[in-house]
Formats: sequence, structure tokens, C-alpha cells
Amino acid sequence: MKNLSVGFIGGGRITQILLESWRKEKKMPGRVCVSDADAEILNRLKKNFPDAEIFPGGNSKAAVCDVVFLALHPPAIGAVAAEIKGALAPSALLVSLAPKLTIAGLSAALGGFNRIARMIPNAPSIIHKGYNPVAFSPSLDEDERKDLLHLFKPWGDCPEVAEEKLEAYAIIAAMGPTYLWFQLQTLKELGLSFGLSEGELDKTIYQMTKGAAKTLFKSGLPYEDVVNLIPVKPLAEDEQAIRQIYETKLKGLYRKLKS
Repeated sequence: MKNLSVGFIGGGRITQILLESWRKEKKMPGRVCVSDADAEILNRLKKNFPDAEIFPGGNSKAAVCDVVFLALHPPAIGAVAAEIKGALAPSALLVSLAPKLTIAGLSAALGGFNRIARMIPNAPSIIHKGYNPVAFSPSLDEDERKDLLHLFKPWGDCPEVAEEKLEAYAIIAAMGPTYLWFQLQTLKELGLSFGLSEGELDKTIYQMTKGAAKTLFKSGLPYEDVVNLIPVKPLAEDEQAIRQIYETKLKGLYRKLKS
């Protein structure tokens, strides 16, 4: 990776997560270029990653790299694609980190450039525990796919999936931690009020969460038997209301991403 140049168009949260993971694993590419319309975002990134080259508003300058990441929200990609399509080298690989825009749609916006992959990134990549599904354009051969997967490896698991499933993964994997983190933090705050130490709670909640997931998905028991392993269910009366929130919010968001 020492001779590889990597460009990020967009310097926000996900770019900083992925760069931090590379740095922790000592896998930082030889050259990193980042562009963003917001100079403050780039200055903050530069403080954390002083070797990165930053380009305020200079998307075409970040697009001349060997691998170019589109780290933007879907509404911003159309205008940026028109801006960078002339800067992409014929041998470059472009990786979109956004849901909604398909490989075919991106290719059309880029004037026919089709050396494209799409990834749905997952925040735990910052500690090398991400789950980042990837779909590849048919134009990428096996060696090029392997090269990209090697580049992604420090972030965690990056399974190859069907492109039409990426929006589902965005709802479940990319956004999934946000459905859990506040609940786990609430348990920690309650535990502190009950007299447990922070260290005791960190270990307890981590082990409980890991064990609960393994019991649900690895025990071989049906769901009904798993939930009946614990006789006392303090939130049982509110469970249906919570389920309804999931149904309404997440199905609505999925429809929006697929439209």
C-alpha cells in the first residue's frame, strides 16, 4: 500500500473512521488526498492526519488517485460526479460509500466510467470490527476485486453481496449500532446509579451483549425458546410499542433509499 494513492471526496465522519482504522493497523496508503466543500472539516481532518493532502473544494484534485472514495450523501453525488469525471484516470478504481445510487447510475453520471465498487461502511470499522458489504461492477476482474478487498481488510469483514441488497445492509448494518448504543449507555448509567463501577459495567455489558447475540444466532434454538430462557422481562409491556417504532421508521427509510 506504500505506493498507492487514495482520494476521498468528502472528509466527514466515515472518511475519518476509515483513515483512523488504517492508521491503527499501520496500513495507511502512501498518499492520501481529501477534498471537501467545508474547509473546517478538512482542517480538523488535517490535525488528526497531518500527512493527508487536503483540497478545499478541489474534488478533481482528489479524483486523480489510484483509488477514489465517494464519501458523500446521495443528493450531493450527482454534481460531484459531473465535476470529477474528467479527472478520473482510466485505470482508477472508484468506490462509492453511499446507498441509493446504483453502479449503473454512477457510471452514467461519470460519463461511462465503470470501474466502480459500492460499499456500505459500518462505524465499528474504526476498531477493525466493521461489517462493510461490497458490490463490484462486472467490469472489475478478480485481481482488481482482491486488491480492493485487501485495501478494505483493516476495517473488518467486507463480504461481497448482490448490489440490490446494499440498501437493506445500510438499514441493518450501517445504521444498526445507533439502535443499540443508546440502550447500552442507558444500562451503564443505571448500573452506575446502582453502585457498580465503570470498569465492572464495561465488562458486564460487553460480555452480556456478546453472549446475547451468540445465544440468539448460534445456539440453534428458535427465537421463542431463546427469549424464554429469562423468566423476568421488565420491558415486556413496552415491547410491542418499540417494535412498532422499528417497523414504521425503518421500513419508511428503506422505501426512501430504494425509490
